[in-house]
Amino acid sequence: MRRLALLALLLALLPACGGNDDEAATVTRAEPTTTSETAPQPPPETEPPEEPELALEQVASGLESPVHVAAAPGEDGRLYVVEQAGRIVVLEGGGPAGEAFLDIRGDVSAGGERGLLSVAFHPGYKENGRLYVNYTNTNGDTRVIEYCANDERTRVQPGTARELLAVDQPYSNHNGGQLAFGPDGLLYVGMGDGGAGGDPESRAQDLGDRLGKLLRLDVDAEGADWEIAAYGLRNPWRFSFDRETGDLHLADVGQNAFEEVNALPWPQDGLVNFGWPTFEGDSRFDDRPLNDTGRLVGPVRTYGRDGGCSITGGFAYRGAAMPGLAGRAFYGDYCSGTIWSYRFVNGAARGARREELRVPGLTSFGEDLDGELYLVAHEGTIFRLVEAR
Repeated sequence: MRRLALLALLLALLPACGGNDDEAATVTRAEPTTTSETAPQPPPETEPPEEPELALEQVASGLESPVHVAAAPGEDGRLYVVEQAGRIVVLEGGGPAGEAFLDIRGDVSAGGERGLLSVAFHPGYKENGRLYVNYTNTNGDTRVIEYCANDERTRVQPGTARELLAVDQPYSNHNGGQLAFGPDGLLYVGMGDGGAGGDPESRAQDLGDRLGKLLRLDVDAEGADWEIAAYGLRNPWRFSFDRETGDLHLADVGQNAFEEVNALPWPQDGLVNFGWPTFEGDSRFDDRPLNDTGRLVGPVRTYGRDGGCSITGGFAYRGAAMPGLAGRAFYGDYCSGTIWSYRFVNGAARGARREELRVPGLTSFGEDLDGELYLVAHEGTIFRLVEAR
């Protein structure tokens, strides 16, 4: 895969922390030509695997307001759970293993939409021990910090903290919070519009403001600065990159009427404007003009207040346990606990459906190293998506 090849190249070049160290997408390619009448014929087309019925399997409970779950490269069997108050704990064998991997509760303001919000591990984490967290500090402002784990990768070394992003938050909500590495090896962060209601300062359409944006940074390039990959966002609480295709799936929390899922094929085609606050979902929100820089893109899926009030997602399934599910992207709602899914094919959502699953207080999806999907409930439980028995 292209992404894996790129990451392999990156791993060879990156420094360590030091110190303490319904349709198939088509691909155009050149086929060999032959003049032989007995040339080998392509194998017959096979039916895609049947999609399984789904269920949720509880893998952990008793956590303190978990908001994110992630895996670290090279660490099969371990999951890292982000607790909103300011800790990251490691799951092994159904519960937290030993002391916290990271504890910065003294640096974090937590509650509502604030707190320690996500973690992302460097693609070369196994070698260099570098990881990144996004949190709101004691003043309520966004900070993205790089840390290094110790040599045993059992805990973070507090003295290695390096600030990569500092953004003042004018209000206490819409802090975004997701961190993820893209197929290009860059670190992406979702920034909300600053909060209040209706983006009162029109920050999401202002390219001179970092709020209401999807930002990215080359963490390995000295002196690199954040750049805008997309804008016109209200509160992109969770997003992910499909580990097979690189496609972006991004859920943006709505205002009064609509929740929306945005999806972009990889590679991205220039700067993208998702339209907030001129648009909420597919509908006009107000009469403020759109910034005409870049390309306006509408959502691939929306739902109204009958479906919930705060969207989270989306994550595409790429595990081996359920091959019929490959490529189906999942999203859900914090308030209703409802789960939906779709397939992103040729720039559109196909085969969308409501799943017979429910997770009240759904704060996040996440995936392990094998591509299996997990769902996080704010009351303290982690579930794995499995085939119903």
